[in-house]
Amino acid sequence: MVVASRAKKVTTHTLQEMKRANEKISMLTAYDFSLARLVDEAGIDVILVGDSASNVMAGNDTTVPITLDHMIYHAKCVVNAVDRALVVVDMPFGTYQGDSKLALKSAIRILKESGGHAVKLEGGIEIVDSIKRILTAGIPVMGHLGLTPQSIYKFGTYSVRAKEEEEANKLMSDSNALQEAGCFSIVFEKIPADLAGKISKSLEIPTIGIGAGRDCDGQVLVLHDMLGITKQFSPRFLRRYASLGDTINSAVKQYITDIRGGDFPNSDESY
Repeated sequence: MVVASRAKKVTTHTLQEMKRANEKISMLTAYDFSLARLVDEAGIDVILVGDSASNVMAGNDTTVPITLDHMIYHAKCVVNAVDRALVVVDMPFGTYQGDSKLALKSAIRILKESGGHAVKLEGGIEIVDSIKRILTAGIPVMGHLGLTPQSIYKFGTYSVRAKEEEEANKLMSDSNALQEAGCFSIVFEKIPADLAGKISKSLEIPTIGIGAGRDCDGQVLVLHDMLGITKQFSPRFLRRYASLGDTINSAVKQYITDIRGGDFPNSDESY
């Protein structure tokens, strides 16, 4: 992993170099200072301040309710913790769809007020105007195709996308459109692995998969899911690397026991 190991600070150019060198890109979400610092210190390439904060941090059923102010707050917390990783910030629902001027204004606010390095938008050809206008300000844009959670009320389900030929062809067209518009990378969420691999090989920009197979140029997961902090969400593509939910539960129970039994604080823990 020559490119990744020598990058003191990951940039969009670093990701392009990694794709050309056939080095896989690692990406995780983060929403707060403490966990973002741990993730960055571990050597992650990209941190996504995802609108999944709506689910993970606020307990909403969808990503739709989260606001631009909320996203800026979470992004600033993450940026304050990060030394190496590229920080990409999701633009929330209603801040870019159908209005390229609003998209530019929203993206500028994100970068100026949070210090984030790039923004991510969901959608294909229909949002190209917004992407192009954001890029006029020198703000890097990551695309997102396949399952797009902000459109859940349109799809009505979180099932795999682009299984049928018509939708698969549109996804291929959208991928090319996003590349031509100037996106530096595209996230593919919950699409057939063969399709994701085919498109990834055809594109010059790197692709990041989540439920899209191993042939994407990188992978992303929601941090709280892969650490086992959240247990209610168990899709096929999720691999849990820890069971921190159980660890935290056990620690809190022991804390309660020690207080009630008079063991905490002891004399060494008192002034």
